[in-house]
Amino acid sequence: MTVKFLDQNFMLHSDTAIQLYHQVAKDMPIIDYHCHLSPQEILENKTFKNITEAWLYGDHYKWRVMRANGIEEKYITGDADDYDKFLAWARTVPQLIGNPLYHWTHLELQRFFGVDELLSEKTAPQVWQKVNEQLQGEGFGARDLITKSKVTVVCTTDDPVDDLGYHVQIRELNGFSTAVLPSFRPDKALEINRATFRPWLEQLVGVYGSEIRTYDDFLKALEQRVRFFHAAGGRVSDHALDTVVFAEATQAEVNQIFAKALEQGQVSSEEEAKHKSYTLVFLSQLYAELDWAMQFHIHALRNNSTSMFNKLGPDTGYDSVNDGLIAKPLVSLLDAMESAGALPKTILYSLNPNDYPVLASAAGSFQSGGIAGKIQFGTAWWYNDHRDGMHEQMKLLANMGVLARFVGMLTDSRSFLSYTRHEYFRRLLCDLLGTWVEQGEAPDDMELLSGIVEGICYTNAEQYFNFPAVVSVQ
Repeated sequence: MTVKFLDQNFMLHSDTAIQLYHQVAKDMPIIDYHCHLSPQEILENKTFKNITEAWLYGDHYKWRVMRANGIEEKYITGDADDYDKFLAWARTVPQLIGNPLYHWTHLELQRFFGVDELLSEKTAPQVWQKVNEQLQGEGFGARDLITKSKVTVVCTTDDPVDDLGYHVQIRELNGFSTAVLPSFRPDKALEINRATFRPWLEQLVGVYGSEIRTYDDFLKALEQRVRFFHAAGGRVSDHALDTVVFAEATQAEVNQIFAKALEQGQVSSEEEAKHKSYTLVFLSQLYAELDWAMQFHIHALRNNSTSMFNKLGPDTGYDSVNDGLIAKPLVSLLDAMESAGALPKTILYSLNPNDYPVLASAAGSFQSGGIAGKIQFGTAWWYNDHRDGMHEQMKLLANMGVLARFVGMLTDSRSFLSYTRHEYFRRLLCDLLGTWVEQGEAPDDMELLSGIVEGICYTNAEQYFNFPAVVSVQ
């Protein structure tokens, strides 16, 4: 029997899954605790002149597959007309069956614009017209799309030197109930061997208001910024650990390493590891004190194409999955934090699915403090946020931990149309639970199952992060 594509029971393969999704998951609000949305665009309720701007500007997911489909760069990041770029995407979409972008593209067309046509070069003109007529009308600004998606919290990704002015102004808006909160992303503070470190340090001096001549000064400046973010509603930090390292060090050692970095611009890899380790443990103490959640995004291999990095810069579709050994350094880092009495709530993600058993088992070694799911094996991330990746992450979490305490999905996106990814995730969650029921591996107990679905879709994250001033969406 052939099932109609993208109908109301899309990806729901049992009666139990259908019931769980439509009666429980479908209309629950969203906490988007990690994304790359622009707070300025949220404040300004940015509108989009056409679907190309809303869909293709900055979306390196789409750029990668367009290149793989033979589309010239002119029609991806170049100076081609927006309609020609849209046509290039429309030519690409029919080739993407099996890729989550095929599903996401059509979910976004349906949910936000009521467009049921399958996108192709043939349907592109009418889709372009239907969508753009709506985008140029009322109710399709950035804030409008967030509100339509029933998002109660958005956590943007922000550098410690950011003044968070947009966040403050958003909080003062009338008629917009979503809490838009900053996330503390101090990657540049850890990467003392990169060319970005000295210019960034000067920016830190500017917001700190005093000279930073020593490592002690540096830690005081970081602490000031953490507390500044907390006062602005921040309750989450985020760290890109492309390579996980750990090296024991005293503060006296790191003082010397920091001085060497300022004087010479470079330190050894062992010295860099000591700086990163000591600084992360220091930050973890602040996070624990303030009841923040700390996120580690592990094993991205970034900017693989030197020529395209020189041409387009970072985050343009030239990253991939990294490999390497993480078990010992990751556990050593978490252990050092715990030994210092300062292991905060922590979410562990990896871009490499081979790391999943490491993350799931490491999380189980540090659960403590009476906090349900304190150390989280995080949701399938980036190259893994497809059907198989999400299923595998949830099944492994269930096998090795407590699935019912999972804080669920995030968008990790720069697009205001990406909230259909939560629907995608929720359908997969309900389908997984429904399959277990139908196979006799879980009880047919709707009260029990509904509570688990509600938790993973929303209430676990609400309790875990304990964000300030969260307004429920009815």
